[in-house]
Amino acid sequence: MRVVKIGKKNWEEGLNSLRDDFRLYGPVKEDQTASFKQLEESEYPDLSIRNTHLSAKSVVYPQTQKMFAYSLDETSDDHHIMKPVEMNDTTQVLIAARPCDVAAFQIEKRNFDSPEYRDPFWCDAFENTVMIGLACSNPSHTCFCTSTGSGPFNEEGMDILMAEDGSDLLLKSITEKGEALMDRAGWDTPGNPEAFAILGKEAEEKITSSVETDNIEKLPSKELFDAPFWDDLAFACINCGTCTFSCPTCWCFDIQDENTKLSGTRMRNWDSCMSPLFTLEGSGHNPRGIKHQRVRQRFMHKLKYYAEKYNSGIQCVGCGRCIQLCPVNIDIRNVCKTMNDYRP
Repeated sequence: MRVVKIGKKNWEEGLNSLRDDFRLYGPVKEDQTASFKQLEESEYPDLSIRNTHLSAKSVVYPQTQKMFAYSLDETSDDHHIMKPVEMNDTTQVLIAARPCDVAAFQIEKRNFDSPEYRDPFWCDAFENTVMIGLACSNPSHTCFCTSTGSGPFNEEGMDILMAEDGSDLLLKSITEKGEALMDRAGWDTPGNPEAFAILGKEAEEKITSSVETDNIEKLPSKELFDAPFWDDLAFACINCGTCTFSCPTCWCFDIQDENTKLSGTRMRNWDSCMSPLFTLEGSGHNPRGIKHQRVRQRFMHKLKYYAEKYNSGIQCVGCGRCIQLCPVNIDIRNVCKTMNDYRP
């Protein structure tokens, strides 16, 4: 582990030196939104963005992903045979992802890389990514990451942690991948390692929101499931799915085949448990056909089922996106309090 200090000019020069060998992704502003995208020539990550509208998870887990291709031409010897779509294996560098977004990959990893099954699409992309995190010196009022096992200077899952120190940037290498990338970019001016602790403490003191889940952990799932408050919590929800699509830890997807004349592609697309069609079965039965059932499933999964299955905290990193973007002002902090305060 080492700490280097770089100025804006050296920062951009270093990124330029990486472009030939790596695909660079970072946060950029587009119209009224901010998102992570592949950086074009002479394009640099915008370090002023607190949180993008959609999280960094799309760099590893695209919103729409081609998985297989096939032919419907029955005169061909290989018709109706699924063939894997060739993937870009160039190493990608995720730049300036906030600690909450980077920590979210570790939560998703439990779903895509479990002892029972390894999802090659997610895992290959994840293992082929270098993570450069950007510490949060000025967290938003909706951030509650310190309650979820993370924090504004959390290093979990990172290869490099970056922090703004006045007009300079401080970079701390966490892994060998991070160390090698710093060498490749030519970032080698020694910095002050103690600055991270000082800046981190100042940032944590700025976080004013928190959640408690101690009683949720103790309550039997059936008692929370049957609690009388779910109808009231779901009253305002319009099932738009904004919370799930903006959430860095949501992993649900649907698989569809798209055909054009005699060729076809099998696609994987993000899906949402808030959609009325998400659980619709081929028989026509829908086990979560009522709105409050879907709202209950979302919060029970994140705050109860996940914690019980993995014994590793809740399925939330406290980024606050769902709070900021919900059009009807449903606040996961309030839902968490309602669940935690419940006494059968």
